[in-house]
Amino acid sequence: MIENLVRGATALCLALSPLVLPSAATAAPAAPNAAQVLNLADAVDLVPVADESRTGYTRDKFKHWNTGLDATDGCNTRAEVLQAEAVESPAVAADCKLSGGLWVSYYDGQEVNDPGKLDIDHMVPLAEAWDSGASAWDAKRREAYANDQDAAVSLVAVTARSNRAKADRDPAEWMPPLPEAHCRYVGEWAATKLRWGLSADQAKIDALKVYAEACETTVVHYTPAL
Repeated sequence: MIENLVRGATALCLALSPLVLPSAATAAPAAPNAAQVLNLADAVDLVPVADESRTGYTRDKFKHWNTGLDATDGCNTRAEVLQAEAVESPAVAADCKLSGGLWVSYYDGQEVNDPGKLDIDHMVPLAEAWDSGASAWDAKRREAYANDQDAAVSLVAVTARSNRAKADRDPAEWMPPLPEAHCRYVGEWAATKLRWGLSADQAKIDALKVYAEACETTVVHYTPAL
């Protein structure tokens, strides 16, 4: 199955400018909560490997959407992400009702001019987060995770169709339908795992390593969450 995951990925990875990065093994220790920049392969090596369990999970254990970054603007997290990611800004009416605007869903390359046709996807789904560490968090930290706008990759506006096809699946089970998005997606998935100190089981790690070989120019940026 893993061999099929990366069909054509090498030729379709995102082009990045040359950047010399230290390996995870040789990089100097970073200060806590300092921004990190790693090659994808090194980032994958830093994700802890552990078995996962969904026991006790329900979606309502992650409060969302909350009042967002600006509690005074009348917009919740969903609306704030839509405004932040718009290619052309939508009109904002009373009660933060959005209309018009333009977005490009990077999962499938679709242009969307109706905010109602977009979902805000958790890069690492809530159920996957629960499985890999969030079950041990308190409610406040789970709410922070579910509404994380402090990292651009944590929440992404994509077509409802692509988000619902993904559901709670991981990169070993689902990839964006647009092949050109695969390297970016894997990099952002790994970044979110590292930002929140989440683990992954061996099957996920194996899949990520295969992609890391194909996406050799992909760079992972993350800052550990407080």
